Amino acid sequence: MSPTDSRVAVLGAGAWGTALAIQLARNGVHVKLWGHREKLLATMATERVNRRYLPGIHFPEALIPDSRLENTLYKTDFILIAVPSTGFTEVISRLPEGTAPVFWATKGLDCETGKPLHERAREILGETRGIGVVSGPSFAIEVARRLPTAITVAANSATLARRFACLLHSERFRTYTSTDLTGVELGGAAKNVIAIAAGIADGLGFGANARAGIITRGLAEIRRLGRVLGARPATLMGLAGLGDLVLTCTDDQSRNRRFGLELGGGATVESAHKRIAGAVEGIPAAAALTRLAREKNIEMPISEAVQAVLSGHQAPRDAVATLMRRSMKPER
Repeated sequence: MSPTDSRVAVLGAGAWGTALAIQLARNGVHVKLWGHREKLLATMATERVNRRYLPGIHFPEALIPDSRLENTLYKTDFILIAVPSTGFTEVISRLPEGTAPVFWATKGLDCETGKPLHERAREILGETRGIGVVSGPSFAIEVARRLPTAITVAANSATLARRFACLLHSERFRTYTSTDLTGVELGGAAKNVIAIAAGIADGLGFGANARAGIITRGLAEIRRLGRVLGARPATLMGLAGLGDLVLTCTDDQSRNRRFGLELGGGATVESAHKRIAGAVEGIPAAAALTRLAREKNIEMPISEAVQAVLSGHQAPRDAVATLMRRSMKPER
């Protein structure tokens, strides 16, 4: 099936969902873009642009916004979910029975159980449905502006991963494939927590040395958890792991890094969250990640420190001091 014969329903009309819908439509894929804000979708359909999230980026002809979920899902070949992790279960639970494979670009863990999203998806959709995830170092506005980007498409079969990757792939949007759902999802969720830590350190004025240390040791604790969960080491050293981690920790386009900067500058969790437009995925991910780490008896001190700040148990400066006072040990 060529891109021009394919139909994709993108569920989630935020910045990332819209950017991916635009990328697919530019490749000739017939795309319907759904969101729960009926008025916003109607405006997008009329103006052919998402002025709220991607102003100035006009929709290709093959992209049709629609606030009616049933209409969006009608005769679709693939479903791509691009909603915050807090809404993932609700959206996937609304999908009808069928054979269309379900992919998602959500970066997080299940908020209720702490499980990787593919485990939650299997519980809801069943074991036989094709599922997959799109992840990697990618800011929505840069994708929409056709700036060079490389991401990973993982699925529960190599053939399915390649089929969906082909729909996204272009000269400016390079796709790599994988069957390591666990590794790709873990990298995408955990990097947001480490990015909050990096932002806090920069907000406190701790400098480049501290930022580099947080990124490096953050990757180490992600890999420790990954080993226990069965993630492939190469995945966590690749685009969906190290690549996304570096991007999110170092660029102020990252909402999670900016949220950390606010905290390091003295803002409360509530006021910092209000100042950031859009979801801060590191907030629910920190709780889910630390819960999962404790269940698996894995040390994740940076993630624990972030959760201590978010839960009000420690001030940012005190959390950093606690990290620095940890006993000396070999680097692993």
